[in-house]
Amino acid sequence: MANPSRPARIDPNWPQLADGEHPVTELLGDVQGSLSPFGDIEFPLDSVPYTHPVTEINK
Repeated sequence: MANPSRPARIDPNWPQLADGEHPVTELLGDVQGSLSPFGDIEFPLDSVPYTHPVTEINK
């Protein structure tokens, strides 16, 4: 007989999808390995959208 369901152990962040659809995981990705946290951005970039903060000391 199967163990009773434990709803406290279900991941609350798991997406609720329509019947028959699957969330994208490394098993369903189009490339081998883990998926990029940056989405579809191609690296290396032509320019980096970042400016380093500069501290001006009051004298």
